[in-house]
Amino acid sequence: MPVVIDHRPGKQITPPAARQRRDPAPSRLKYRLERMWLTPLYRRVLRVGLPAFAIAMVGGLWLADEDRRAALNDTVASVVTKVQSRDEFQVRIMTIEGATPVVDRALRAMLPVDLPASSFDIDLAALRLQVLQLDAVESIDLRIKPGGILSAVVKEREPAILWRHARGIDMLDAGGHRVASLTSREVRADLPLITGEGADLATTEALALFDAAGPILPRVRGLVRRGERRWDLVLDHGQRILLPETGAVIALEAAIAMDRAEDMLGRDITIVDLRDPTRPVLRLGIDARNTIRTARGLPLLGPDGSVLPDDKKTEG
Repeated sequence: MPVVIDHRPGKQITPPAARQRRDPAPSRLKYRLERMWLTPLYRRVLRVGLPAFAIAMVGGLWLADEDRRAALNDTVASVVTKVQSRDEFQVRIMTIEGATPVVDRALRAMLPVDLPASSFDIDLAALRLQVLQLDAVESIDLRIKPGGILSAVVKEREPAILWRHARGIDMLDAGGHRVASLTSREVRADLPLITGEGADLATTEALALFDAAGPILPRVRGLVRRGERRWDLVLDHGQRILLPETGAVIALEAAIAMDRAEDMLGRDITIVDLRDPTRPVLRLGIDARNTIRTARGLPLLGPDGSVLPDDKKTEG
């Protein structure tokens, strides 16, 4: 601190009091604000929340006018239409792979809009569900390829068996799903035949029975479902093999083994009853029964199984 000296002899003047220094410590309010600024939530509210609220409030006030909203909707719709109508989004060709001519025509008839059309107007998911309603289609892969191509790769159901019922004849796949209807058995004479109510629900077992009947397959005419619980195997010459509810394949294999050993099916037998596998029963034909009855001196039987009168017996 400078000292003021009086030039007069023996005189010294003391300096005025120095100014008081400012306290560097922050005020209480400033301290609290700085502490709040260190809080992440507080910073987000100030940096993001307040600007977003201000923008939303201004936008809400602007959109409160109905005319402005209508003008905005028209503008957005015009832009969307202009974008969707561009050439790169136009679908002009539909290609179908893996489909027969009948399914091909059905798929083209299901196209929701006429080509060319914007890819935004084609709902592939809805079109896929619509196509899967066709009985002959098992699966389909739909996609829009570059160049404006709507590609459909189809996998059709493979007919495995024929089902004759009260309404006609249907072709079924291995899972029992309907493929198509037929007007005559001769149209697909290469497929095995099943009949009876509920037969379509047991196609897997039916196909297994046809496979097991391989040695006698040329004589097999079909399978008949009985009571929706078991099968009868129908052969030519009016013969039948009655199979049990469970273990039908094993029972049929046993019958074929007996036929190989004893030529069972080559004899005058009409029915081989295997419904009780532990006690097979054979029903003889009329000729075989009459031969036995003649040997025993009994009257003969007619074609319907009834006893013939003596005069009929004499004529025979």
